Amino acid sequence: MIARFFIARPVASILLAVAMMLMGLLTYRLLPTAPLPEVDMPAISVEASLPGGNPRTMAAAVAVPLQRALGSIAGVQLMEATSGQGSVEIELIFELGRDINDAARDVQAAINAARGQLPAGMPSEPSYRKLNPSQAPIMALALSSETLPPGRLYEEASSILAQKISQVPGVGEVSIGGASLPAVRIQLNPHALAANGVALDEIRAAIANANSLSPLGATERDGRNWQIGSNAQLRDAASYGNLVVARRDTGLVRLSDVATVSESTQNRYAMGFHNDRDAVLLTIRRQPGANIVATTDAIRDSLPGLRSLMPAQARLEVVLDRSPGIRATIREAQLALALSVGLVVLVVGLFLRQWRAALIPSLAIPVALIASFGAMWAMGFSLNNLSLTALIVAAGLVVDDAIVVLENIARHISAGLSPARAAVRGVREVGFTLIAMNLALLVVFVAILFMGGVVTLLFREFSLTLAAAMVFSLIVSLTLTPALCARLLRREDAAEPTEGRYARVAAFYERSLDKVMRHPRLALGLFAVAIALNVGLYILIPKGFLPEQDTGQLTAFARGDDGMSYQLMQPKIEIYRRYLLADPGIADVVGQAGGDTGINNAFMMVRLKPVEERGEPAGAVVDRLRAGMPKVPGGVLWVNVDQDIQLEPPGQQGQEYDLRLLSPKLEGLKGWQRKVAAALEEVPELTDIDGRADGGNLQIDLDIDRDAARRLGVDMRTITTVLNNSFSQRQVATIYDSLNQYRVILELEPRYTQDPAVLDLVQVIAADGRRVPLSSLATRSYSLANDWIQHRDQFAARRISFTLAPGVSLEQAKTAIDRALAPLMLPSDVQAKLAGELDMAGDSMRNQPLLLLGVILAVYIVLGILYESLRHPLTILSTLPPAGIGAFAALWVTGFEFSLIALLGLFLLIGMVMKNAILMIDFALMLQRKQGKTAEDAIRAAAKLRLRPILMTNMAAILGALPLVLGAGEGSEMRQPLGICIVGGLLVSQLLTLYSTPVIYALVDRLGRRAVTAPLLPSAPETR
Repeated sequence: MIARFFIARPVASILLAVAMMLMGLLTYRLLPTAPLPEVDMPAISVEASLPGGNPRTMAAAVAVPLQRALGSIAGVQLMEATSGQGSVEIELIFELGRDINDAARDVQAAINAARGQLPAGMPSEPSYRKLNPSQAPIMALALSSETLPPGRLYEEASSILAQKISQVPGVGEVSIGGASLPAVRIQLNPHALAANGVALDEIRAAIANANSLSPLGATERDGRNWQIGSNAQLRDAASYGNLVVARRDTGLVRLSDVATVSESTQNRYAMGFHNDRDAVLLTIRRQPGANIVATTDAIRDSLPGLRSLMPAQARLEVVLDRSPGIRATIREAQLALALSVGLVVLVVGLFLRQWRAALIPSLAIPVALIASFGAMWAMGFSLNNLSLTALIVAAGLVVDDAIVVLENIARHISAGLSPARAAVRGVREVGFTLIAMNLALLVVFVAILFMGGVVTLLFREFSLTLAAAMVFSLIVSLTLTPALCARLLRREDAAEPTEGRYARVAAFYERSLDKVMRHPRLALGLFAVAIALNVGLYILIPKGFLPEQDTGQLTAFARGDDGMSYQLMQPKIEIYRRYLLADPGIADVVGQAGGDTGINNAFMMVRLKPVEERGEPAGAVVDRLRAGMPKVPGGVLWVNVDQDIQLEPPGQQGQEYDLRLLSPKLEGLKGWQRKVAAALEEVPELTDIDGRADGGNLQIDLDIDRDAARRLGVDMRTITTVLNNSFSQRQVATIYDSLNQYRVILELEPRYTQDPAVLDLVQVIAADGRRVPLSSLATRSYSLANDWIQHRDQFAARRISFTLAPGVSLEQAKTAIDRALAPLMLPSDVQAKLAGELDMAGDSMRNQPLLLLGVILAVYIVLGILYESLRHPLTILSTLPPAGIGAFAALWVTGFEFSLIALLGLFLLIGMVMKNAILMIDFALMLQRKQGKTAEDAIRAAAKLRLRPILMTNMAAILGALPLVLGAGEGSEMRQPLGICIVGGLLVSQLLTLYSTPVIYALVDRLGRRAVTAPLLPSAPETR
């Protein structure tokens, strides 16, 4: 009915197609761009600090109360706490679909509930921030200077740059590293303190009392209001140096008499660099749904104004930017799409030979593809590697419907009908076929949405974009295509060639099909072999999760030996920095050491030269760097390719994969960590095993004699306060300024803290005012202590990190790890659990067979409903084993893993190869019903008549996917496995299913007729 309406109104059909294209063109410019679909994992990071607290103290006093409160929040999927020197960070990852704003309110309520259990000495309340650990930074800036100190640069970055950049549309988070805010640093001389009889707590109290900031009010006189101001707050090092801290018989004792007072930074164990100079780093992440290219362009546009706000001696540079790589990826995908469309049109032209006949199905391609942009915009999708890959695949699929309609109309025109009548009859005959073909495809595409978790989010845009293109293709085939056939086709255009190459192919197929139909058992035997080969190839082929992207960026992590000081680690970092800069494929290296990274750690981000300039993929650069890594005593450097989607919260180590050991108790876990690491060292599939992932620092253990302390009138609080004042860079006061707040830091002079013997000089004040040497009531010993303590879901956690050996798949690595752990017989209270991609890959590999069976069952149900038959769907599904052989064999020959991208290609094959059988079966059923032919005669005639559209649609799909296989530019690593699956599967299935489908159709029909004629119940015995 719909087709008849548009056949009679060709202008309406043309205008409808134009309207669809205009809608797509208008919305195309509104689509955001991204490297991959947005995978938003709702996550929140809670941070708390207690300067001077060691990791064990931070874990027990700060992390545990917060974890207990946060663990009661509904929908928390993962909670990981990292307790370091003076800081705690707890990352909460919520279930997919959880509203991040609701989660943030629950987190704040939990923090409020835990506030009463937290230590009193914390300088501020715990804070939280929303984050998305699955998204990599989109840009990094470096602020450097030849003359300005790092503290001043950090202040400019914190007070001005971070605030201004955060206001740019699309920016979600700006983090700063590489230094800390300016501070007044007071470094006490213990000998001068002892000589003047001044205790550390007296110094702290004097500083706190001298730095008051309170409202002073106002006065009025003669109708005027006078504000009262004062110099109650000290603002610089010189003012603090003149501060009187004690009065003695010899006179006043000023702070400068017992300490060195200087302008410094809040944390002197933090530094950053850009290539060969010191720098402060600003790392920028986008808001969910933001256009990365537009956001980075807006930041670049704001840079001239930001530079004008900086001191003249400062230099602000862009050191990392994801937008060039994204632009190149989109450009490569668009070129592949254009090439795919061109190849499909070429195939149609070569088969049809007449320009009018070739024009009609060719017009369906741009209409369906351009209209799909409107559907993408309506569903909130972006232009990314996978959504454009969907359109590339669609280029070879959307033409199928138009070809089927055209071929059937042309057959009727050749039989003598007028073009208009042939168009009406032709569309009516194949209407059900089109619906069946497209419904089968849509079922497959929708099934992708049930893969679950992150995988569904990643492939949702691909499947729904492809589904939208198929729907528009069906609309075009029922409106524009028959209308154009009725107006443009002539009898000479519709005639099937009776000579030439196609005629010879058709004649050969007719002869060979007759021979195969006479030997059905041989064909069925080959079909059984195909099923067995599918199982064997699936077991044989290596399996992975996602292909490694070439993002043009690397991440590097340097680590020093346990107990190594910040100062000793700096030369090692310098060696690694120069090594990276010397590589010919590297353009920029930025990084930071100390601070939140750890005093003997450094984190670096590396920008590679464009791929056309370096001439090799990022993985090859990483392999070269690993092979030539300098042997630095006491240090190690790991380098990996940065990925757009990160499936695990960032940790403190730099390898690709982790094995976590979890236990309710921290004690004893370290021993099992060593045993597991030693076992993994023997596994050839793994390299770079690091069982020190939680490391250790040298620790002085003070054993305080409580009886002696009580006898001398010293309480424990006084002792811990004195130690805090001496060694923890304690923040004892705050300087309030117009743009920021700055701290006053109290500690002993570094030259005295380099030797543990300085503890002998520490004095504490007794209750009666006497000064008591700490050594008189405490003894000391030495040990190793954790520099990080981790908890995962409230269990104490240790990690063993590793990298896969070259050529090893995730499946092989997982099997090898399970084999290595089996003899260890871990106790019941110690769990070994793979994290991140390896864990997800294991779940994915376990679910793949069930998922494939589920898709096949869903297609069977839909086809059974459409055909009102339990038999014919089996014939249609018989096309799948040959396609599976081609797909698995193509992956195995080309050396690709069976990844999720390849699984996506296999899903597409299920829909594509069924079209051949549907084209044959529909026509055969019609011949049986209308002409009374037997099943064998009907399917033989259908196979011969449908040969040309089957060859055309298959060749269009193969050549449409060919650019995916041949692509070698940016982003091709995410497209190639899909293209290889499609091309390999279609090549094999086209050859085999042209013969297997008729044989199985005839056999299934014969078995069905036997079942119908057989009695349902045994006949009753005769009675006499």
